[in-house]
Amino acid sequence: MAVRTDTDMLANPAAKTGGTAFAIIGAVSLGHFLNDLVQSLLPAIYPILKQNFALDFGQIGLLTLAFQLTASLLQPVVGTYTDRRPLPYSLPLGMVATLVGLLLLSVAPTYGSLLLAAALIGLGSSVFHPESSRVARMASGGRHGLAQSLFQVGGNGGAAVGPLLAAFIVLPHGQGSIAWFSVVALLGIALLTVVGVWYSRRLTSARASGKTEVSVKPGLSRRKIAISLAILGALIFSKYFYLASLNTYLTFYLIQKFHVSVASAQIHLFVFLAAVAIGTVLGGPIGDRFGRKYVIWFSILGVFPFTAMLPYVGLMWTGVLTVVIGLILSSAFSAIVVYAQELVPGRVGTIAGLFFGFAFGMGGLGAALLGELADHTSIFFVYHICAFLPLIGLLAVFLPPMRREARAPV
Repeated sequence: MAVRTDTDMLANPAAKTGGTAFAIIGAVSLGHFLNDLVQSLLPAIYPILKQNFALDFGQIGLLTLAFQLTASLLQPVVGTYTDRRPLPYSLPLGMVATLVGLLLLSVAPTYGSLLLAAALIGLGSSVFHPESSRVARMASGGRHGLAQSLFQVGGNGGAAVGPLLAAFIVLPHGQGSIAWFSVVALLGIALLTVVGVWYSRRLTSARASGKTEVSVKPGLSRRKIAISLAILGALIFSKYFYLASLNTYLTFYLIQKFHVSVASAQIHLFVFLAAVAIGTVLGGPIGDRFGRKYVIWFSILGVFPFTAMLPYVGLMWTGVLTVVIGLILSSAFSAIVVYAQELVPGRVGTIAGLFFGFAFGMGGLGAALLGELADHTSIFFVYHICAFLPLIGLLAVFLPPMRREARAPV
């Protein structure tokens, strides 16, 4: 049994009060909604940027890569640092970086400035996710999967609403109208400042009390833990490479294959992302009740029949299948993060930063590589190839079962 520091103890303050702090979870979930709404504007306006700047698919993929890699490379660093030295007020500061990137995106005159704007938005994400994920777990009262799902669904909801708002605001009014969304970022800064105050008070209270708690180890060797983390990484690769094919290129696929309007394609993207949000909510509590390994197994591998059918169906069934794919595939991430945090107890920020960062990196790398593949073949060929990615989910059979920790600390 390892003795935890006062910083680790903060990860579950609800355990001291005997319940789940839903108000705080709701606040960070809303912050996640606002953060990801702003971030989702970038891929949502790709058709406009493609036309205005004469971009090819490879350049569009590099825009996503610039955003995702900034977030990917910095998130584990932020998470590791804040495990030792929590930074409650980094949450609003991250949103400030997002605001600057958003405003630059609205006036960017060159492709280089678009890349810089994307990188700034990614920087905001890298600061936001590790600490806000920690706050959600702090307030969980031991219901870790539920808290992580509620936190995640805020981000998924924002990602779903962003393209819809882009279809009805940015498409009719042009690139400059992106600046209107600065109001969303400013609201996020105010909300996350309040969350930072709550977090800071919890930190002060814990340090003043001088209390420590005991973390529960998973009872596995270091080698087994390392192998399990590698398997989880492979599953993240599978999930986010496939999601990149839909998040970044679904609108182009629908426009080219079915000749729908840009607005219609954006609505299809919104419906898919809404399904992702719903699946995220379901995955966490199901994992709390029945075991996270089973959720991970079903979510990654179980989606394969539907991804295999997608390239061969008409418009109506494409809409149906993308909803099913979104529901099933999205249920995995919360379960993966909590499972990994149970593998390495006391390292909430490190694991959150590592897995959020790796997920963002795989999404960015996937968008770039799939964009190049689409340029050299076709957008249709991309979906034929990506259909087989969920088979990587077979690796989940090698994940060890975790001992039940119904109300265990972080």
